[in-house]
Amino acid sequence: MKEVDIINILRKENEEYKKLEEEHRKLEQFLSEVNKKKYLTTDEELEKKKMQKKKLLYKDRMAQLIRDYK
Repeated sequence: MKEVDIINILRKENEEYKKLEEEHRKLEQFLSEVNKKKYLTTDEELEKKKMQKKKLLYKDRMAQLIRDYK
């Protein structure tokens, strides 16, 4: 079974995967907006780093769910 097939199954059947994917998407949008700014305040820079780490954690967990399904 291909990874894309597993992802489609998890999107339909796994609530945790769906939630992680949605949160990951929201963080991606947030970071995209932040990256459009020429300059960031110290607080914005800290928030950006925090969101990047959170996004990576979500991605890692989604990958783990895919591996577990295999």
